[in-house]
Amino acid sequence: MGLLKGTLSFVIYRVDGDLPVGFRDFADRQLKRFAFQELMPTGEKSLGWTSLENPLDTAFSYLSYAVADYFTFLLRVDRRLVPPALLRIRTLEREKKVLEESRRKKLYKNEREDIRDAVFLSCLSQTPPTPSFSEICWNLSEGRLLFGGSGKKTLEDFEDLFRRTFEMKLRPWFPWDPQDRDGATVDKMRALPGETAAPSAREGDRNFAFLGKEFLSWLWYKSEERGGTILLPGMGDMGLIFVRKMVLSSGEGEYAETVTCQGMHADLREGKAALREGKKIREARIRVDLGSEQWEFTLKAETFRYQTLRLPVTVDFSDEEESREGRLLERIQLVETLLGTVEKLFDHFLSLRLSPRWETEELKGHKKWLAE
Repeated sequence: MGLLKGTLSFVIYRVDGDLPVGFRDFADRQLKRFAFQELMPTGEKSLGWTSLENPLDTAFSYLSYAVADYFTFLLRVDRRLVPPALLRIRTLEREKKVLEESRRKKLYKNEREDIRDAVFLSCLSQTPPTPSFSEICWNLSEGRLLFGGSGKKTLEDFEDLFRRTFEMKLRPWFPWDPQDRDGATVDKMRALPGETAAPSAREGDRNFAFLGKEFLSWLWYKSEERGGTILLPGMGDMGLIFVRKMVLSSGEGEYAETVTCQGMHADLREGKAALREGKKIREARIRVDLGSEQWEFTLKAETFRYQTLRLPVTVDFSDEEESREGRLLERIQLVETLLGTVEKLFDHFLSLRLSPRWETEELKGHKKWLAE
């Protein structure tokens, strides 16, 4: 994810429930209990927690995971994979040898299965494991957790191990989640015309992911309306432009059509043409300016996943221990600042989307912008 340096990519979770009394002592025991253990010679997968700065530190020396009100650590997953083609050729070789030695013409089904299993274990023991690391940043007071992994299986492994470790439940977070909205707002959201989509148990009786696409379209329009500046109530003017890349799509499955636009802010004209044709923004590269600080990131509309987030230039600390924590905390705070800003932008969009102003003002302005 890049908590220590470089760019960051992450999904956002909510940790449901309040932390129990004595949680930090409990968490310390549990992190060590579920720490990563080396893979057995014929094991296929091993996963567990390690230190953020040193993946070999599974004892979490000096409470290295605790920084102010945050827990930061790694999920390490080691896997051994035997390529199917290699398994097949080695199995055939072994079957041929057995037939030659026994002077037989055919093997029984159970014999072939036993040979395949033995060959698989032999190949597995000779295959070095491939490690992967995913960063975790857990804001204890806010109940928000950033996870740097991707892929369905990695997310499932993480959610399961987190639940077993901390005895708390995670839920992927989206700004439109009804669990985080009052009843009146949820009723208005349910009345909105949206895309046909399979209901999600996490979101109740309606999938509101279409709001993510509408949000990006609205955000682009509002940015260009004032020449790359947006007025956000409570914060004032802020710089926001769409840069470099945008992906739009329509339809599902074999009928899906996708348009990818690349170039700087002024060169995304074909994106507007795609919007006029009814396509929706799936992802966009966005630059946000707050004062002298600048963030750049790709935002996925339907999952609200942040990718390759570049933070503002940070203070140049010395190499002392206090400065190590200072660098990490500064980077975390910069991420938190951006997340808070984007969340406020979405809240502003949603309040407009659910108000009479959407039809009388916003849609009229949006259609005029598209026609330009």
